[in-house]
Amino acid sequence: MTLPKSFYNRPTLTVARELLGARLVHISDGHKLVGLISETEAYFGFDDLASHAKAGRTIRTDPMFGPAGHAYIYFTYGHHWMLNAVTEKEGFPAAVLIRAIQPIEGIEVMIERRAGRDTLGPGKLTQALGITKSENYVNLTESTSSLRIEAGVFVPNKNVTKSPRVGLNNTPEPWLSKPWRFLVKEPILEIR
Repeated sequence: MTLPKSFYNRPTLTVARELLGARLVHISDGHKLVGLISETEAYFGFDDLASHAKAGRTIRTDPMFGPAGHAYIYFTYGHHWMLNAVTEKEGFPAAVLIRAIQPIEGIEVMIERRAGRDTLGPGKLTQALGITKSENYVNLTESTSSLRIEAGVFVPNKNVTKSPRVGLNNTPEPWLSKPWRFLVKEPILEIR
């Protein structure tokens, strides 16, 4: 079952935490590829100087302004696509960056696309799943969508670490140190 719009239409920090363990599904080149979300980061509001929203509404940031439950995909570092799930009320810029997954279905295809390397990083997971800008604005809540997020496995708080967000470079304090990154400490499931 896909997570409904009401799941995303809540405070971004809540969504970022509760996405841990959810199933990220992408149908790509006839393959169903699935991973459990194991790391997220929250970005929200015009005041968050680590967020793209600090520049206002632009062609790049437009998806971040809503509606909740849609994909915001952007290109960074010259060769990485980044997948975000838009959160909160329409018109307020907020999203959760999906930073890592634990592959559970279509693993062979992901391994081939990543040349045997892991999916622990936002650019790595989009490469493994074949996610590109063509999915920007996609409704992640539709069960027929080729890119969607489904209910998954419950991850208890004792298995979650919070820390500052990664790769913020010259972002000033206090935004640099905000503990808005959520990370599963151990594998969510033992894959046999």
